[in-house]
Amino acid sequence: MNTTDWFTSWFDTPYYHILYKHRNDADAQFFMRNITSFLNLPKSSHIADLPCGKGRHSVYLNSLGYKVTGGDLSSNSIKHAKQFENDTLHFEVWDMRTPLENKYDAVFNLFTSFGYFDDDNEDITILKSLKNGLKEKGVLVLDFLNVQKVKSSLVKEETKTIDGIEFNIKKEIKDGFILKHISFSDNDKQHSYTEQVKFLTLDKMQSYFEKAGLKIKHVFGDYSLNKFNPTTSDRLILVAE
Repeated sequence: MNTTDWFTSWFDTPYYHILYKHRNDADAQFFMRNITSFLNLPKSSHIADLPCGKGRHSVYLNSLGYKVTGGDLSSNSIKHAKQFENDTLHFEVWDMRTPLENKYDAVFNLFTSFGYFDDDNEDITILKSLKNGLKEKGVLVLDFLNVQKVKSSLVKEETKTIDGIEFNIKKEIKDGFILKHISFSDNDKQHSYTEQVKFLTLDKMQSYFEKAGLKIKHVFGDYSLNKFNPTTSDRLILVAE
């Protein structure tokens, strides 16, 4: 595996979790309740949550009565998540580019965990891998940001102080990517990381899904499952089989 992937190092640091610890769980839970209800997923369903980070969404889906398997590339995150395991909730270190071996009723790819790669084929490989893990009538839910709205409302520079660490954040759109440069110092040491997410419009996503052999059934623009609007929607949520 290519160890220079930006997410491999950044997601495994404690700083990633410090910067994003105020992420809104209520929003996430609202979405998961809505989407499982919309999909009419019976409680006997087995859901894969990929990537699952430290497992909080997997834990919540499990609390709704589903059997859940969470996978993530970060061994530190999985180590943390394993404390929540039970008979119907399991976690494993897993790279999304590796084909899924088990078959699931639903695969969830939540909160912009896609479009990290320079090469389109790697993103398509991930979709093929996720498709591979679906049962006959299984569904893939991919929740991405709405790039057009990001572009029109981009905050180019901001500073956030969390746990005494001052994070300097600069954002730009360049070479087909939304880039977020994060720099900070801690214990007299300078750190810098760059997150990159591909500028994927609905059209581009549709071409990816087609190449991966997935059929898009629904397109939503927010966690209330309203219709997608390229100008105003906060999210781009795709449901495919």
